[in-house]
Amino acid sequence: MVGRSILIVDDEAPIREMIAVALEMAGYDCLEADNAQDAHAIIVDRKPDLILLDWMLPGGTSGIELARRLKREELTNDIPIIMLTAKGEEDNKIQGLEVGADDYITKPFSPRELVARLKAVLRRAGPADNESPIEIGGLLLDPISHRVTIDGTPADMGPTEYRLLQFFMTHQERAYTRGQLLDQVWGGNVYVEERTVDVHIRRLRKALGEAYENLVQTVRGTGYRFSTKA
Repeated sequence: MVGRSILIVDDEAPIREMIAVALEMAGYDCLEADNAQDAHAIIVDRKPDLILLDWMLPGGTSGIELARRLKREELTNDIPIIMLTAKGEEDNKIQGLEVGADDYITKPFSPRELVARLKAVLRRAGPADNESPIEIGGLLLDPISHRVTIDGTPADMGPTEYRLLQFFMTHQERAYTRGQLLDQVWGGNVYVEERTVDVHIRRLRKALGEAYENLVQTVRGTGYRFSTKA
């Protein structure tokens, strides 16, 4: 399972690039479009997890009109939308939220603020299957009871190891740096040394035991990856 996909819709290439770099560093997959028509085709084809949508777009359809259309159509009405705009006036903000946008961020904004707002919207809009148990072989993580069992036996692990394992099991086969893991598991506002990640990785491997510790792999020069492949 790869990271969540975010569609960036903005006619200014430097802004798209800046956003894409920030989101990819935070572990998201990015799609891009510079007009409403291309954006709509990508949305229908790829069904991204969230859309960052510029208010002003070239061509016949503005961002706000595209948002209105997406919220009307059954296929796309559940996709969260964050409006990006240089307009700071209150009535525009209200208009954006009235058509169904989930949040609104005014340019210029910091990449850190954008990632934090995006995470909050995704949390609020999280699908019910976020609560489905995740199973790999005899390793079972149940988000509702907050329990991990290994071959039917409850595993003994701390809350940080649990969150680390949950992130890994929902983002398999992809290498993450220590910084990305800190952002995803500890949260962007927490200032912890990167070597703290190594300590918790060791604890997680110990909790997983000989049968499953090899799922948490060290990627030299990068960080860590959760993989069922050797």
